[in-house]
Amino acid sequence: MSGRFILDTNPELVEYYFELDHPAPAFQASWNIPPNSNVPVVWQMPDNGRACTLMHWGLIPHWAKTTTSKYKMINAKAETLTEKPAFRLAYQQRRCLIPTTGFYEWHATAHGKQPYYIGMQDHSLFAFAGLWEYWEGEQTINSFTIITTVANKLIADIHERMPLIIDKADFGVWLDPANQDTEQLNSLLIPNEIASLQMYPVSSEVNNPRHDTDELLKPANL
Repeated sequence: MSGRFILDTNPELVEYYFELDHPAPAFQASWNIPPNSNVPVVWQMPDNGRACTLMHWGLIPHWAKTTTSKYKMINAKAETLTEKPAFRLAYQQRRCLIPTTGFYEWHATAHGKQPYYIGMQDHSLFAFAGLWEYWEGEQTINSFTIITTVANKLIADIHERMPLIIDKADFGVWLDPANQDTEQLNSLLIPNEIASLQMYPVSSEVNNPRHDTDELLKPANL
């Protein structure tokens, strides 16, 4: 499960990297984003270009009667996107990208769970694949989930799964709501072996979402 990630950048860089057609929303840099946060999500407007808006992390199906935590799904397995009712339609029409500069995974050890930071060696922007959904009641809530896949060779040493990372060259294919080529889309749902990806242990302070500074990225001495 992917339960924490990082977005240590600014709206202007998000606009540039994702080639947005509209201004990105204002947001604060964070080194410890937990579920239920409102974070920038990139999506494709059917007739008005590529946009980025703040969405709630924890997908709420449009058919849910309430917004209770029972329905909030922070992750979606790539292997079952076409099977689960909560994800099936979103996979067809509402795919998105979640801007990030890194994430954390926890490795179970004899002494407890050890957190690891995973990100690019230059700490640059990249993107998770996700699905977004809207819920209409007394208010309209846009929410999203991060797609996970089998861990690549780097991460498999500590965890069996990882967020699905999408190459920049595939952003257009993934975001296009008119793209119904399931064979092409399914080909993207595989672990991405990224040479520039790094991983190292960090302090257990990341376990508490109230801790949110760049100090969390310092390597821990094990």
